[in-house]
Amino acid sequence: MSELENPFQETLLSRHRAEPCTVVIFGATGDLTHRKLIPAFYNIAAEGDLPPQFKVVGFARRDKTDEVFRAELETGNRQNSRQGHNDELWKSFSQSIHYHRSEFEDLEGYKALGRLLDQFDAERGAPANRLFYLAAAPEAFKPILEMIRAAGLNEGKGGKWARVVCEKPFGKDLASAQSLNSVVAATFAEKDTYRIDHYLGKETAQNIMVLRFANSIFEPNWNSRYIDHVQITCAENLGMEGGRGGYYDTAGALRDMVQNHLFQLLTLVAMEPPTDLSADSVRDEKVKVIRALRPLVGPEAVGKNVVRAQYTAGSVNGVARVGYRQEDRVNPESQTEPYVALRLMIDTWRWQGVPFYIRVGKQLPKKATEISVHFKRPPQVPFATAGMLKNSENTLVIRIQPDEGIALRILCKQPGQAMRMQQVKMDFRYSSSFGKASPEAYERLLLDAVAGDATLFARRDEVENAWKFIDEIEKAWHKSDTPPTMHEYPAGSWGPKAADDLLRADGREWRLL
Repeated sequence: MSELENPFQETLLSRHRAEPCTVVIFGATGDLTHRKLIPAFYNIAAEGDLPPQFKVVGFARRDKTDEVFRAELETGNRQNSRQGHNDELWKSFSQSIHYHRSEFEDLEGYKALGRLLDQFDAERGAPANRLFYLAAAPEAFKPILEMIRAAGLNEGKGGKWARVVCEKPFGKDLASAQSLNSVVAATFAEKDTYRIDHYLGKETAQNIMVLRFANSIFEPNWNSRYIDHVQITCAENLGMEGGRGGYYDTAGALRDMVQNHLFQLLTLVAMEPPTDLSADSVRDEKVKVIRALRPLVGPEAVGKNVVRAQYTAGSVNGVARVGYRQEDRVNPESQTEPYVALRLMIDTWRWQGVPFYIRVGKQLPKKATEISVHFKRPPQVPFATAGMLKNSENTLVIRIQPDEGIALRILCKQPGQAMRMQQVKMDFRYSSSFGKASPEAYERLLLDAVAGDATLFARRDEVENAWKFIDEIEKAWHKSDTPPTMHEYPAGSWGPKAADDLLRADGREWRLL
């Protein structure tokens, strides 16, 4: 390889060659299928990346025909397709969609599914790969996997593969995750198991590795010598609309967002360079970060480093909102947190003494997810005597959503005779730099699963180590005689005062979004 060849590019170019296969979606009448999965496949088809003779089979309990199922999906595609809806393309694409009715616990239904898949293979003239997508409720995973195994569908035919994609949440604690992993492992090998986290399919999340390891100006400064601290914020301006309270009140922000989405972002920011871009090389480095998190054990340690809170009545963008405990399907005496802020330490050579602050919350002023890397201030000489270096830290902001992009804030001299300085922003936006919208996260991840690239999917040890860390916090909150305080904040504010105090105690403050 010549010095000018880019190993990142070589690998990326070869990882999206999707092979012919049939995708079976369990829970096909649910919201995820209509809003995300089918529109994602439709847009992959619009890009010309779907292999010929591609099939999708919806597996669900309700009785309906292929035609009815396709008509329902068309409505969803018109509303949710990234590239809009083209009638001619849909007419062609929809002929690859079929429906199979069965109970999740009915073995005969799975045997009938096997006969349908064999029929498709016979029509193709050769066996095809099979991808099973678990989009059903988590409690249905176990019976589905057991029935797939009992029907012999977990083995590919004619040298083809069979894989499974599991939607989050993958367990609700370490014990349930280990139990579910055991069921999965009894049906599919780890190399054929894809635990999906759609945050990793976002372009900016993928770009973190390129930013760090393909640009020589950042990585030499990416350590405790130059970085003061890192913030990861995931703000939502919604509450429990659409009956979501029933699920959310059993999970909370820590388990619903931090254990998976935000820990994934944390590992990408903090991991060491992988030896190559293969799935296990990348995931090995991510697991090391989770293992290096300093444990928070006991109510005192949790109370000192973690702030939990519930919103009270207020307003968001001028619209009145009720408090969390008054939300639909939420226990009026709930101890579940719709907001959590954490101060985490990673005990590695690179990150010794650098705090990572994470916050996520509902009913905040805006919807936004970003990572901000705050560099240490430069030496004060020669500006210190003039008091010119206030707010002089450089900040690198990685916007995950919306408006994906990267911005660098630097200090510049204002035009004029006097030596006055102010922060200015160098801004990169995907939409303006590349002239087209980024693909939806599910488009990338589905194509990767079909192509056999597991880099952007969580591995078993990654999931279990994350739960091990989170379980200690949950234990302090719910099984301690002296649980840390549940704080409050008005809907429409940026969270409780205690979260501000968490950073203020370290001489820092949350970045304004």
